[in-house]
Amino acid sequence: MTLRAVFPGTFDPIHYGHIDIVRRGCALFDEVIVAVYDRPLKDLLFSRKERLELVQNTFVNDDNVKIKTYDGLTVDFCNSVDAKILIRGLRVFSDFEHEFRMALANRRLAHSIDTVSLITSEQHTFLSSSTVREIASLGGDVSSMVPDFVQKALKKKLAQVYVK
Repeated sequence: MTLRAVFPGTFDPIHYGHIDIVRRGCALFDEVIVAVYDRPLKDLLFSRKERLELVQNTFVNDDNVKIKTYDGLTVDFCNSVDAKILIRGLRVFSDFEHEFRMALANRRLAHSIDTVSLITSEQHTFLSSSTVREIASLGGDVSSMVPDFVQKALKKKLAQVYVK
């Protein structure tokens, strides 16, 4: 029996905090599915296809990481891939309340799915995709926050956005 976990998110863009949580999840579970959410209720910089490609490139050498996109309820996606665990990352104390409520709601919707929260590594506590996007949009150096190919994709995408 394969112990499969899902790490959902928009990954707009993926950063070292996400990568850390996925790789640590791989040490706990047989397989981690990075689930790229397709239709969030927020504005995104990258398209679904672009985010999917960045995530795929990130984990190209990780045998027990699978990448999929989904829309709809996360627990429905978990059931569709036979995953019983949701992985979530906690950066700061204020994340706990949001994640706690989400875990309870997911448990109400699907009793068979549990949430495992991993506390981020200390060097990544400040990282969020919105922070990375904002720093990059202002010409700041994000090389310590994202892989090189993500940094290049950010520069290219932001140049397109600000040319319009």
